[in-house]
Amino acid sequence: MSSSSTQEDPILTAATEFSDKGSYAPPLSRSLAGSQVDTPPGGGWPSLKAVEKFIWQAHLPIKGHASLMKMNKPDGFVCPSCAWPNGDKPKGANFCENGAKALAWEATHARVSDQLFADNTLSDLREWTDHHLELEGRLTHPLRYNAASDRYEVVSWESAYAEIGARLKGYDDPNEVEFYTSGRTSNEAAFLFSLLGRMYGTNNFPDCSNMCHETTSRALPESIGIGKATVNLEDFKQADAIFIFGQNSGTNSPRMLGDLHEARGRDAEVVTFNPLRERALVSFADPQSPKDMMSGKGVDISTQYHQVRIGGDMAAIQAMCKYVIEADDALQVRDPHAQHYLDHDFIAQHTHGFEAFADHCRSLDWDTLVETSGLSRQSLEQAGRTYLEAERVICCWGMGITQHARGGDTIQQIVNLLLLRGNIGKPGAGPCPVRGHSNVQGDRTVGIENLPKDEMLDAFDRVFDIQCPRAPGHDVSECCEAILRGEVRAFIGMGGNFFRAIPDQKRVVDKVCELDMTVHIATKLNRSHLHPGKQGWVLPTLGHSERDLQAGADGKGAEQTTSVEDGMCNVAPSRGVMAPADPSMHSEIAITCQLAKAALPAHPTLDWDWLQADYARIRERIEAVFPQIFPDYNARLAQGGFHIRIAPRERIWHTETQRANFLFPEGLGTDEAELDKVTHQTLDLDSTFLLITMRGHDQFNTTIYSYDDRYRDVYGTRMAVMISPQDLKTLGLSEGQRVTLHTVSDDGIERSVPGFRLKAYDIPSGCLAAYYPETNDLIPLGHRDARSNTPASKSVPVRIELMSSEEINASEGVLASA
Repeated sequence: MSSSSTQEDPILTAATEFSDKGSYAPPLSRSLAGSQVDTPPGGGWPSLKAVEKFIWQAHLPIKGHASLMKMNKPDGFVCPSCAWPNGDKPKGANFCENGAKALAWEATHARVSDQLFADNTLSDLREWTDHHLELEGRLTHPLRYNAASDRYEVVSWESAYAEIGARLKGYDDPNEVEFYTSGRTSNEAAFLFSLLGRMYGTNNFPDCSNMCHETTSRALPESIGIGKATVNLEDFKQADAIFIFGQNSGTNSPRMLGDLHEARGRDAEVVTFNPLRERALVSFADPQSPKDMMSGKGVDISTQYHQVRIGGDMAAIQAMCKYVIEADDALQVRDPHAQHYLDHDFIAQHTHGFEAFADHCRSLDWDTLVETSGLSRQSLEQAGRTYLEAERVICCWGMGITQHARGGDTIQQIVNLLLLRGNIGKPGAGPCPVRGHSNVQGDRTVGIENLPKDEMLDAFDRVFDIQCPRAPGHDVSECCEAILRGEVRAFIGMGGNFFRAIPDQKRVVDKVCELDMTVHIATKLNRSHLHPGKQGWVLPTLGHSERDLQAGADGKGAEQTTSVEDGMCNVAPSRGVMAPADPSMHSEIAITCQLAKAALPAHPTLDWDWLQADYARIRERIEAVFPQIFPDYNARLAQGGFHIRIAPRERIWHTETQRANFLFPEGLGTDEAELDKVTHQTLDLDSTFLLITMRGHDQFNTTIYSYDDRYRDVYGTRMAVMISPQDLKTLGLSEGQRVTLHTVSDDGIERSVPGFRLKAYDIPSGCLAAYYPETNDLIPLGHRDARSNTPASKSVPVRIELMSSEEINASEGVLASA
């Protein structure tokens, strides 16, 4: 933009005043300036204290610290927690607080003993909390369910494989079997697991991504041709502005805060949209910064913090688009020769559908945008000005976007915002979905896909001389529906805690006992294992941090390397450094190969033992199936890893139009049905609230490290529901009172969870927040994104009911254990 344009145009004049760095405080109503000034920053000394606490509790004072120094290093193992990238030159200590918790939880000296099952039936153990189940430690021997005694019993590996294989051979319809994968699974294990399922005859591959970022994987390709981030960490070093939508970095991807910290250090803008005021996104003290640790103050992360109403993100994003488009319109009227605010050259050469989208935005009503987003027009225009002024913009989002009924539409509006100023395919700019689990993205890349394309299946057929099934398979929601209909005979879970993580948990779990067989491959005992089918097995497996010794290429034994793909498409090697929890344990790859041998007919050219012996052989097969993605896989992995080529970085668009598409729904594209319940009501105890289900800080997915969440000042319990102080006052309620939450739905099914304690929190009126998986019974299975079937767990309509003293007394045991 020319300096003359800035002087003449009133919009840009106002923008300059608003964005004078270091001098502007956002509006007090829903802004950074409205936070509690005495609240300490995220990170800092409390973070280091938490690391030490968990390392010592796991009795790993020496081994734990040594192993942490190998985490996220080329000669070590990839963190089993989040999928944030490591960078080209990882720091000396390249881990975060939650990564250290994950290591301590995995490397614990505690072991699940035979005595546990001698003393407790599975019915007894179901009364235990998730936290206490996993405190029992690592699983070390295969377990088989004895229905007569309602207990697990130790069996040999040989018996487990033979019995599972025999049952799989006995099913007439392969589509009655579900093959579930967790994001902890390596590329090599996921590839073989998908091969096993397809050779068995099904594309039933429900995956943990179906519950989190599947919305991204389905909606983003319609816009730009790929369902992945187009940015890398180098782009974060060049961005002028970083917009964060519905993503809580402090708890879900703490290493991201280091890059945001660096961005703020060079005066980049960080604009956050989140209903909850999250401490680490307000300010953060980097434990690796001597200045931060000495001062204890850290830096302000968000230059703007917009507490959007639950479900109102779409309206906020389209308001920004409207602002930018109309600013460009006004400038063209004032000075047709001035440099435009929109990148019209990029739009003309690389996009499709701009005029229709621009007309749509021009037609939107500001009052409606304000009401729907829950933000003032001043705040929306402020965010629009910041976007307009920045030359290079990255937009990040998390499950606060994907887990909505219109999550896919919202993602496409984020892309539209980026396209307006050519912010894809240039340094320092692009879309950045922030993935959760360490290899949730890699699993999909190597074949875990319930809706596979013929091109991929043809490649599997060619490489392995097989005939893959072509019929679509089940995702997580469809798997649950099939279980409810009685159409599933067997469930095989590669990691995870499926029956605890799903929506409508109780309804589905009540039907699991009718399955013929369940098989869980896991490192620790979890609640899913306590709900076996008529026959059930739990097979213990190695953790990321443990050495994996196989026969090797020469048959003399060799430690193996696996690989994972992070959230920015970098493929990195991972090699465990710790001794296995037990010498007899098998790796995920070994378990998959041995199950395949037991369940499938002999194949003339496919030798599962040969693949298991040397994981480099598996990577050769991955390269053969996906030559464009993994050229020279082994050689490049040996050099420390590589970045997968992402076409939109080069402004190549593999869409039907061969361009990036401006896509938008009718209306605002918001969660209208949910928002209507909260925007036009007089608040009382019969009112409908929108509930966010979320992680606590001492939590990773369904793994509960403790009952504390220091970033939200919740201690000793997970049964807390956060509500605005104004709503508490309006309803005549007080902090600490116990309530039951009831789902508001029209399917005729009663869903409720009692025992939550009210907690005043900085959250918009009409909105609530509580922890998952405790809230999963409130989420209807049919309440999900239309494209991806991702559960809409971030906008669940509920109402509050105050518990009576009798109800409290009746549920005292449950409340105490929770």
